[in-house]
Amino acid sequence: MSFTIAVSGKGGTGKTTFTAMIIRHLLEKGKSPVLAVDADSNANLNEVLGIELRSTLGKARELMKRDVPVGMTKDVWFEYKIQEALVEAKGFDLIAMGRPEGAGCYCAANTLARKYLDLLTQNYRYIVIDNEAGMEHFSRLTTRDVDLLFILSDASRRGILTAARIRDLIKELDLRIESSVLIVNRVCGELDAGILEEVGKYGLELGGTIPEDEDLLKYDLEGRPTFCLPGSSRAIQAARRIFERYIQ
Repeated sequence: MSFTIAVSGKGGTGKTTFTAMIIRHLLEKGKSPVLAVDADSNANLNEVLGIELRSTLGKARELMKRDVPVGMTKDVWFEYKIQEALVEAKGFDLIAMGRPEGAGCYCAANTLARKYLDLLTQNYRYIVIDNEAGMEHFSRLTTRDVDLLFILSDASRRGILTAARIRDLIKELDLRIESSVLIVNRVCGELDAGILEEVGKYGLELGGTIPEDEDLLKYDLEGRPTFCLPGSSRAIQAARRIFERYIQ
């Protein structure tokens, strides 16, 4: 049975980079195969991982409305499109959800996507999902439960409030979250006492902090995949300590 890890947080908190760190940790620990799922409509997990994205499930849903060849059933065609969208890498595979639904009915396409995603995920020990803030896009396309949810925030009172709202919003969706923890990213020095007070006020479990990292900033500026950061990176080392605690 696979173990599902999801990452959520408002835009700009570094959740995609953090997702890549989880995948890297699992591979370093020999916990493969891993399926990486980019459930953010602004798909860029592939860039952080340093691999090319060929297609998305969103594109397949659009094409299904008009491009299923004569003589081929929608089931067979959609299964082919999912395999086409799956990117294979060393120790892990990646599939991207792509854009959410546009105008028109996507019920049939979403039903098929849910069916084949559920079959696909059975082949992996770990599922790692990079989400939009509320996870609505992901919840529409899969019935999988989440074993561990990381919610990312910056080191501000407003950031902690947003993280609490994201947690509450996720509870409203038809998802079972076994456990959720807050990660405060890009921290300079120690967390302010006022921030820690806010964390307690909203009943969030603080799983750890990730410091500002010059190596990570340099990789971003140069357009290099942060998945390949050196092991000496302060961010990588802090993330490892978090993962050792929560990912068994």
